[in-house]
Amino acid sequence: MEIGVYPISKALEIAKDLEVDLVEISPNATPPVCKIMDYKKFVYEQKKREKVLKSKATKVIIKEIRFGPNTDDHDYQFKKKHAEKFLGEGAKLKAFVFFKGRSIIYKDKGEILLLRLAQDLEEYGKVEQMPKLEGKRMTMFIAPKKVK
Repeated sequence: MEIGVYPISKALEIAKDLEVDLVEISPNATPPVCKIMDYKKFVYEQKKREKVLKSKATKVIIKEIRFGPNTDDHDYQFKKKHAEKFLGEGAKLKAFVFFKGRSIIYKDKGEILLLRLAQDLEEYGKVEQMPKLEGKRMTMFIAPKKVK
């Protein structure tokens, strides 16, 4: 079989002789572009290709660390160690201070706590979003530094 331009009837005849499918590639072109191929095999290989691309895509993991506005120093150090480990593994960190009841009056304490955490984790990650109050939560995001 020779590659070339054939009328539809001739192309269908060739496809039947070879026991394969005639697939329309570009219907809007004049004349429409068709290709002789095994369609089931083509679909299978396309799905296989998509699966490989999907597996290579990087997945963003977000780990959370929760503080209270009056978090003790020992608890802070303990949670900071976990944050270092998370950033070292390449996960993003979402640190937040949760204000219960009337503790919302300590907004400044919560912000100071998050900024202190950002300063302590400076060598492990970079602040992606500064502390921001959303309802009863003050949230801050830290992205890991690129590992060389």
